[in-house]
Formats: sequence, structure tokens, C-alpha cells
Amino acid sequence: MGNGPRTHLQVRVRQVVARRGRQFENSQHLADWYTFSHVIHGFALYGILALVASRFRRRGVDCSIGLRLAIATFAESAWEVFENTPFIINRYRAVTISLDYFGDSVVNSTADIAFMVLGFWLAMRLPVWATLALTAVMEVAVGYWIRDNLTLNIIMLLYPFPAILRWQQGG
Repeated sequence: MGNGPRTHLQVRVRQVVARRGRQFENSQHLADWYTFSHVIHGFALYGILALVASRFRRRGVDCSIGLRLAIATFAESAWEVFENTPFIINRYRAVTISLDYFGDSVVNSTADIAFMVLGFWLAMRLPVWATLALTAVMEVAVGYWIRDNLTLNIIMLLYPFPAILRWQQGG
């Protein structure tokens, strides 16, 4: 692969998946490091909606899996819209390592929703312990590779810690 001319396949793969360390390319491709966060969104939404459905079931109201998936998809879609507002974009730039974040592409937002659906489906099929283990593995791996993950993202958006920011910047 070296420094020679790139094949068509190498160019296409680079255009589809954002690479580590290229922050300005994140959120512009089909998948990036934050894709794992959207799978975890699916895990969480499945769990929350399963708990809500069990309460409704006790009252004699059936919340089908299809209805729960529709609600989860609506919630993820609403987040994708909110995430691309000037409020959130500017918040990311002000308090996180995403200084050059300028929002998600339509392709990335659509793929993020699809990856949430994948997470929802996996959570429906896997035992709880496996879902929790996958969440831990994804969070630790992404945190290690790019010094950011869903947990750090939430912390830094809600209550930024200078120590976390320094660590994320490599200090």
C-alpha cells in the first residue's frame, strides 16, 4: 500500500470510513469512530423501551417491538436533527476536542440511525450481559484509539472537565 498510487478500492474505502486522527473527516462518511456510539444508543433505547413496555403490559397495554423500534428510530432521528443545530455544533467546538466539527453529512446521519437500529436489534437478540460487555468493549476501544467515546462526549457536553480535555488533546 505504501506511498505509491492508490487503487480505486483504496480511495473508495477512505471515502466511506473516516480514519483515526482525521477529525475534520468524522461525521462526513458512512461510518466513523462515533458509529459505535450509535450502536450503543440502540442498546440503551431498547433497554429503556423494554422497561417502559413492561410497565404498560402490567396495565394491559401491549407495546409491540415494532412500536418500540419506531419510537427508538424517532428518538435517534430527533437527536440527529438536534446534533446538527448551531447550538450543539458550537457547543462541541467550545468544550470538546471537536474544534473543527461542522455537523454531520446527510449520509452520516442516515447511517447513524441505521446503526442505532442495528444496536436495537442486537440488544433484542443478545442476553443483557453480552450487550453490557459489548458496550464496555466499544467504549474502552474507541476511548483508547481516539480519546473520545459516548461517555466522554456526554460528560464534556453537559459539564466539561479541563482534565478530560487535556487528556483528549494528548496531554
